[in-house]
Amino acid sequence: MARVLLAEDDDSVRDMLRTSLERDGFEVVAVANVCDALSRIASEKFDVLLSDLHMPQAGDGFTVVSAMHHTHPRAVTLVLSGYPAMDEALSAIRLQADEVLVKPIEIASLRRIIHQRLANPVAHRRRTLPTVTVASILERDLGTTVQAWMALVERNEELNCIPLSFEQRTGHLPGLLADLINRLRLPATSTANFSLAAHEHGTLRRQQGYTAAMMVEESRILQVSIFRTLQNNLPSVDFSRVLLDVMIIADEVDSQLKQAMASYIEPPLGSLQPTAA
Repeated sequence: MARVLLAEDDDSVRDMLRTSLERDGFEVVAVANVCDALSRIASEKFDVLLSDLHMPQAGDGFTVVSAMHHTHPRAVTLVLSGYPAMDEALSAIRLQADEVLVKPIEIASLRRIIHQRLANPVAHRRRTLPTVTVASILERDLGTTVQAWMALVERNEELNCIPLSFEQRTGHLPGLLADLINRLRLPATSTANFSLAAHEHGTLRRQQGYTAAMMVEESRILQVSIFRTLQNNLPSVDFSRVLLDVMIIADEVDSQLKQAMASYIEPPLGSLQPTAA
């Protein structure tokens, strides 16, 4: 029985495809997001991948296809797209996916395509690129990540209520990213250390008039910017440890936020009133 990994964020479409494929004799593992898909790919074996290209953002399915290609290179990889005219990821997808299918697709056609691909495997000419660690990618593209973060911040009305220059806004961001890169290069069992950049960042944001909610939003945008940098480098990412690195990134960013919040709420020196005798 062929095992199919179905990655689709639309509940109704996912349930319909799963039911139809199971009725046709396939063993189907259905997931609703990229993170769950990557986790399954890392821990289980599959014969077929059927992934939505937009899950929920344009090109998200490319992450899943790349992971499947690196981990299970013999698996049949099929991509579903509701926007065949959009080329933001399709040209790259075609280098690794066996076929791009246009939504809505007839179930009978989908079954036929899967059976044909499984019965007649083709030796595809895949791109073979040297792999690069996540830490090295983030180090190399640090400036790009900072610029991407700033672009997202500038479109955020909540954060822009406090006018700041580029230098004032990004002050400790390179230091935060440097601490993250160092953490990625430590043994996997290591835990977050004290981050001077995070401590100083919290103090600075208090002085600049940020609210706690604004700091949390900035941290969320930082994670988005980091993962976009990785997505832009997917063909060369070392997928043998990418899941572990993603977990480390999330843990380190959360730890930095916690440390920044601690310094944010610390009263400035000299502000404490003497207690009455």
